[in-house]
Amino acid sequence: MTDVWIVVVAVGLATVLFKAAGPVLVGRRPLPRRWQSVVDLLAPVMLTALVVTQTFGGDGGVTVDARLPGVAAAAIAIWRKAPIIVAMVIAGLVTALVRVVV
Repeated sequence: MTDVWIVVVAVGLATVLFKAAGPVLVGRRPLPRRWQSVVDLLAPVMLTALVVTQTFGGDGGVTVDARLPGVAAAAIAIWRKAPIIVAMVIAGLVTALVRVVV
């Protein structure tokens, strides 16, 4: 087994253990209100961080390319109450159009 696969397996096991820790440690007890507010904010914050790094990150610096108009179009679609799938399709189409034109 190569070093890469050892790391993949180790990270996979750590992920499973981390995900199982919540139900095992908390069980059916409700979280305290302060902790619940933090947990409720984790998913949107992580998604925002992923979108920002995937949109602007590249080659060790900030990159502005065809992805930016696509993300902007998706943001406008979501702001206009479009479903997520529709916003994703719009983002893909706008990005593709910008890449074709530029």
